[in-house]
Amino acid sequence: MKGPCSGLWQQKQFTLSLLKSPNKLSTLNHLKSLHVCLLRTGLHHSSFAVGNFITHCASLGLMSYAAQLFDQMSEPNSFVWNTLIRGFQQNHSPKYTLYYFDQMRVNNVQPDRFTYPFTIRACSGLLEFAKGVSLHGQVVKIGVNFDVFVGTSLVDFYTAMGDLNMTKQVFEELPDKDEVTWYAMLSSYVNKFNDMGTARDLFEKIPCKDLVIWHTLILGYVKAGDLELAKKYFDIAPVKDLLMYNTILGCLAKNGEVECLLRLFHEMPCRDLVSWNTVIGGLVRDGRINEAMRFFYEMERVNLSPDDVTLASLLSACAQAGALDTGKWLHSYIDRRCSELNAVIGTALVDMYCKCGDLGSAADVFNKMSERDVVAWSAMIMGSSMNGQSRTALNFFYHMKDESERPNDATILGVLCACVHAGLVDEGKKCFYGMSEEFGLTPKLEHYGCMVDLLGRAGLLDEAYSLIQSMPYEPHTGAWGALLGACKIHGNVELAEKAIEHLIQLDLEDGGYLAIMSNIYANAGRWEDVSKVRKLMKEKGIGKSRGISSIEVNGVIHEFGVQEKKHPQAREIYNMIYEIYRRLKRAGHVASTREVFFDVEEEEKEKALFFHSEKMAVAFGLIATDKTTIIRVVKNLRICPDCHAAMKLISASFEREIVIRDRHRFHHFKNGVCSCRDYW
Repeated sequence: MKGPCSGLWQQKQFTLSLLKSPNKLSTLNHLKSLHVCLLRTGLHHSSFAVGNFITHCASLGLMSYAAQLFDQMSEPNSFVWNTLIRGFQQNHSPKYTLYYFDQMRVNNVQPDRFTYPFTIRACSGLLEFAKGVSLHGQVVKIGVNFDVFVGTSLVDFYTAMGDLNMTKQVFEELPDKDEVTWYAMLSSYVNKFNDMGTARDLFEKIPCKDLVIWHTLILGYVKAGDLELAKKYFDIAPVKDLLMYNTILGCLAKNGEVECLLRLFHEMPCRDLVSWNTVIGGLVRDGRINEAMRFFYEMERVNLSPDDVTLASLLSACAQAGALDTGKWLHSYIDRRCSELNAVIGTALVDMYCKCGDLGSAADVFNKMSERDVVAWSAMIMGSSMNGQSRTALNFFYHMKDESERPNDATILGVLCACVHAGLVDEGKKCFYGMSEEFGLTPKLEHYGCMVDLLGRAGLLDEAYSLIQSMPYEPHTGAWGALLGACKIHGNVELAEKAIEHLIQLDLEDGGYLAIMSNIYANAGRWEDVSKVRKLMKEKGIGKSRGISSIEVNGVIHEFGVQEKKHPQAREIYNMIYEIYRRLKRAGHVASTREVFFDVEEEEKEKALFFHSEKMAVAFGLIATDKTTIIRVVKNLRICPDCHAAMKLISASFEREIVIRDRHRFHHFKNGVCSCRDYW
C-alpha cells in the first residue's frame, strides 16, 4: 500500500482512510502494513483507530493479532473492549470472549449494553449456566435487561440451557421485540422444545413475518413429520425463496410423495444443485431408477455439474436395481471428471459393483483408492460375503486388521454373514465372541441374528435357540426368523412352533413366516395344521409378498411379476419359457412343487413355478442379450428351490452365466453349478 510520505497529518488521514476501507484490507500483510502506519502516526493509542483495526482483524479471522495490538494500549476504553470481545465471539472463541470480559471488569471498565449480548452468547456456546445467570443478574442491576439485544441474547441463552420457563419469562418481559427476538423465541419452540403447537400460536402473533420466520415454522413441521401443515404454510407464504422450496422438496422426498415432488420441482422459478439432488434422491428411494438417470442427463444438459451427493445417490440406485451397465457408465463419467477417487465415491462404486455381482470390478476400484476408511473395507467384506466368496471376505478382514484399520459393527456383520453363507461355524464363533474383547464392540441385534442363522443352518438348533434365550435384548424378527428358516431346513417342527409364536407377536403383517410354517407342516405331513395356518392368514388378510424380479438391458430396467403379460415382448418371453421348460424336461428336471402355496393339482403347481418372476426375467435376458452377456437379475424375495435348481440347468443348457441377487445373497450360476454350492 502506498500513501503520502510527507507530513504527519497527511499520514494520519491516509491511515484513517484505510481503516474506513474494508475492501483494501484483505490479507495479513495488508494488516501488518497498516499496523506500521498506526505506530508511525501514534494512532495505536487511539481508541477509534485500534477499535477499527480489531474489526478488520475479526473479519479476517486474525484475533490473535488483534489481541497483540490491544495489549499494547495503556487505557483502552469500553468501545475497544467491546470490539475485542465481539471479535472473539464472532470468531467462535467463547473462552477468550469471557476472559477479556473478566479482564474488562478487573480494569474497572464498566460493561454496557454493547458488551453483554456477546458475553451471554459465549455462555450459551460453552453451556456455562452459572456464569450466564450471573450475567443476567448484572444486566438487571445496571438496567439494560430490557434492551432488545441483551434480551434476545438471554432468550438464546436460556433456550440453550433447556430452561423453557426462563426463556418465556425473559421474552414476555421485553417491552420491545424486533424480528430477531421473535425469531429467537420461535426457534426455541421449534428446534429446542419441539412444541409446534405453541410455535404456531406464537407465529400468528408475530407482527412482521419475514422469510426467516416463515421458513423456521415450515422447517419445524418438516422435522416433526407433519407434511400437510408444512405444505399448508408453504402454500400461503407471501414470498418464497430457494431455501424454502428446497425444504419442502426434501420433505416430499422423505415422505415418498414423488409425484408432488416432481410437480413442485417443475414449478420452481429457479433451482440449484440441492434441488436436483433432492429430486434424484427421491426417485432413487422410490425405485424409479430410469427417471433418476433422466434427471441426471437433464442436469448435464443445463450445464449443472453433479457433486458427490448426486453421484453417490445414482450409484446407490444402480446398486439397488442391479443396473451394472448404468453403473459402469457412471464410473467412466467419474473417471473423466476426477483424477483421484475420494473415499465417498470410491466406496459407493465398490458397493455398486458388489451389489451388481461384479466382484472383480469392485476389487479394482478398492485397490485404486488412495484412502480406504472402515466404510470402504466393510463394503468390500460384505460384498464378497453376499457374492458367496466367504474366504475372500475373511481375507479382506485379516488384511484390514494388518493395516491397523479398526473394524466397526458393519464390518463384523459382514464377517458373520460370510461365515453364514459358507457354514464356517468356528470362524463365526471366534469373531462373534471376540467382538468385545478384541475390538471393544458390543454385539447388536443383527449380530445375534447372524449367529442364530449360522448355528441353525449348521444343524445346531438347540445351541441357536439357547443363544436367542441368552440375548441381552428382546429377540427381534431377524433372530426368530433365522431359527424358523433353520427348522425348515432340518425339519424340526417343535422348535419351529416356538419360533412362529414369537414371530406372530412381533410382526403379524408378514405372511412370509406363516408361509414357511405351512411348508414345514406340509413337509411333516401335518395337513390339518397346514389348513389352520392358511385359515389364519386368510382371516387376518395376510398374504405372501409379491415376487418381483428386474433385469437391466441396454441401460433400461425391466420388471417382471409372476405370470405377468404386461411387457411389450410378452409373447417372445412366454415362448422362451416354454423352450426352457422343454430343455429342462429333457435334462431330467422334476419341478419341486412342495412349496407352492396353492390348493391346486400338481400339474397346475408345476405350471405356476415356471412363470416365477426370476424365470420370466431370465427368459427376457436370453432373448434380449447376446450369448456373451452375463444375465443379471435382482429379486425382492428369496429364490425358491425349484428356480434355484432350474437356473443351474439353464446355465448349462443355454451356455449362459446367470447371476441372481435375492433378498439374502447372490447366486452365480455357470456350467450347471451355483456359487453357493447348494448351501443356502
